[in-house]
Amino acid sequence: MRTRIQKSMILVIFTTLLISYAAMTAVVYRQTVDLLEDETRQEADYIRAAVKTAGTAYLEEMDAVRENTRVTLIDDSGDVLYDSREDDYTLKNHKNRPEVKEALSNGSGQDIRRSDTLGKEMFYYALRLPDGTVLRVSKTIDNAFYMAVQVLPIMGGLAAVMLFVAWMLSKWQVSRLIRPVNELNLEHPLENEVYEELRPLLESIDRQNKEKDAVANMRKEFSANVSHELKTPLTSISGYAEIMKNGLVKPEDIVVFSERIYNEASRLITLVEDIIKLSRLDEGKVEMEKEEVDLYELTREICSRLSPQASSRNVHIEVTGEPVVYRGIRQILDEMIYNICENAVKYNRRGGSVSVWVGSTLKGRKVIVTDTGIGIPKEEQERIFERFYRVDKSHSKESGGTGLGLSIVKHGAMIHGADIRVESEPGKGTKMELTF
Repeated sequence: MRTRIQKSMILVIFTTLLISYAAMTAVVYRQTVDLLEDETRQEADYIRAAVKTAGTAYLEEMDAVRENTRVTLIDDSGDVLYDSREDDYTLKNHKNRPEVKEALSNGSGQDIRRSDTLGKEMFYYALRLPDGTVLRVSKTIDNAFYMAVQVLPIMGGLAAVMLFVAWMLSKWQVSRLIRPVNELNLEHPLENEVYEELRPLLESIDRQNKEKDAVANMRKEFSANVSHELKTPLTSISGYAEIMKNGLVKPEDIVVFSERIYNEASRLITLVEDIIKLSRLDEGKVEMEKEEVDLYELTREICSRLSPQASSRNVHIEVTGEPVVYRGIRQILDEMIYNICENAVKYNRRGGSVSVWVGSTLKGRKVIVTDTGIGIPKEEQERIFERFYRVDKSHSKESGGTGLGLSIVKHGAMIHGADIRVESEPGKGTKMELTF
């Protein structure tokens, strides 16, 4: 960054100097040409006055002292009567020369063009004399260009000095500009007093820091909860197994103890499976391809699997609606609907009911699960999708819940872009809507 800023500043200054030199050269050249033109006009006026006084003989007498000036005398038909640089070309008829034509018409004329005889850029100025002849005076303007070029060494030296000064200043300025950036406190980015242009970046870093802290806290809490949830069934299994090992169990109680060990082991397996599912959803490692899934048929299968559990709790479960096809990941859709329906059965009252409706609406495809269970207090409805969060912890332990079911539903909904809506009232039941 430092090097790029310095190079940019040097490039800007170098470009500025180059443009300045070009502009100065153009100005010097123009001013020199203007001076030369004025000088040529004045000299033509002097020669015209001398010719009036002394005649054309004056022209031949002045040949020796006119080194940089060319004088030509032309009659009204364009024939050359006299030329100070006489040669075959100059003796040609000059009637069509622009400055001569203009002088014959208006009394004076001028033109700038390259001389074929001298091979130089020339300024021509012509005056009509009283006798009808035309006096033409010309000077080369190549000297003007050479004078402009002579400024080059001075400009080059000045440019070298300016570039050196610019390099030193840019080095100092860049260090001054970068110092606050290098001294940024990224742990508390909004506490830095730095350029206003960096505020969006610092706000973004602050958001990322908060998100990282939230994720870190969530992982700590998750690890603590996992440890606790794993420890509880393992402790039970270990305790029952130790009692049986030491022969402290009556033969008729072995079946009861074995059943408790089996139930705790099943709970442990379910918990581990849910943790693995949730971890895969968290890390985006769901590689299953999407397919056309009939949500109605899928829901009927799920409710059939839950029928034994519902019967054991004396809960009536029914499915109504119509075939609805949705393109999604079948396994995740199964887990989402299963967890919602299972909760509706688990947290229901004896003799209660669970009603599941599947169909299409104006807002999209819906799966609506309504139960007559214990309900969820209003203040806790936002938290039920948190991992290991339980509204009624004692009831959850009795029902064997892991506290991860609705977290899996939430992550599955995020993957499918679905919305979850909860309506519940303690003692009156719960209604959950999945809208795809």
